[in-house]
Amino acid sequence: MNNSTKFEDVQINVKIILAGLWASVTLCYLYGDYFELYTPGKARGLVEGTNLLDSPPKLFLASVVLAIPAVMVFLSLILKPALNRMLNLIFGIFFTFIMLFIGFISFSDWYLFYVFLAMVECIITILIIKYAWYWKKV
Repeated sequence: MNNSTKFEDVQINVKIILAGLWASVTLCYLYGDYFELYTPGKARGLVEGTNLLDSPPKLFLASVVLAIPAVMVFLSLILKPALNRMLNLIFGIFFTFIMLFIGFISFSDWYLFYVFLAMVECIITILIIKYAWYWKKV
């Protein structure tokens, strides 16, 4: 076989894989929330304050929950393996269940995009769980 047809295959550190997965799931969350702005009645609800996040405590709670995946991008790179693994397992499981629930309750014509993204997000968070679970020990 010709050497020019072989590609280098480098082992990627599990921390980098986890950070990449958290970045991917964060982007899916952002796309879903952005695309939701195009659904009927959403803009009116935002202007009138009659949407799901219609109070300061709800907005704060949503901010805390959605900050977790974004922060996990960085934490996956810097934390020691034991704590890193534990947090990835906990938050991976937590967000998998959240997205399964949201995907289930969002099933309608206008929200098929949301259901699709929820399923993609579940696949990504399941991969996070898998990589954290099978993290090699020294």
